[in-house]
Amino acid sequence: MRKIAVGIVSALVGGAMLVSGGSTAMAKTKASTVDIRDISPNPVVVKGDGETEAFFKVDASSDVDNVKLSVSPLGVRTLRAQEAKQLESWRFSVPFNADDAEGKWRATAQAFKNGQVVATDEAVFSVEIQDEKAETRISRFSADPYKVRKGKSIWFSGRLQVDDEGWEGVRGEKVNVYYRANGSSGWKWVASATTKWGGKFTASTRAWRSGTFKAVYDGNDELQGAESRTDYVRVVSWRR
Repeated sequence: MRKIAVGIVSALVGGAMLVSGGSTAMAKTKASTVDIRDISPNPVVVKGDGETEAFFKVDASSDVDNVKLSVSPLGVRTLRAQEAKQLESWRFSVPFNADDAEGKWRATAQAFKNGQVVATDEAVFSVEIQDEKAETRISRFSADPYKVRKGKSIWFSGRLQVDDEGWEGVRGEKVNVYYRANGSSGWKWVASATTKWGGKFTASTRAWRSGTFKAVYDGNDELQGAESRTDYVRVVSWRR
């Protein structure tokens, strides 16, 4: 009889321990999470007066009710964080233009549950502002004369122009002249010139072998590069 009583007590105690263990396991719920998984493009490149849209992909645990994303430049106190536009499935977009700060930015994602912030994640990305360069062209390029004796001079002329609501001459820029001999596939530098009033330039070289010439402008921080049409010169030997 005593053994039976002891067995009943042991069973009750064991059952109580099982119930207690189950309650502890149920109390250990998983913490809410949020994670900025992808920022595209990175860096965000803005060209000229255009606009570039950046997309942010955020993952959050299933218990989260809402996610908000904001971005702000690092080291710039005068600019407030701007909130991202929410798309589908915790995906966000933010437009950038030339008025935005260049450099490092921070993206901050906040997960909400019952109106309270339950998780936060941050990621750093870059914004680059590129000034749009004006289009240029080399017009009226000529290598003269068309037929020249070996050793004599070949003269080059042309105009460097920029498209500023119409083509206008560019002054004070360096233009290089290149030469490709008959039967050759490579171009060699032969002369340089600085553009004058109206974008005009002149240069010269000695004639040694028939071939093709062209003028090239490399461009600068504000102007695109340009290349002229080619012009052929025939070089003939002296006759006795």
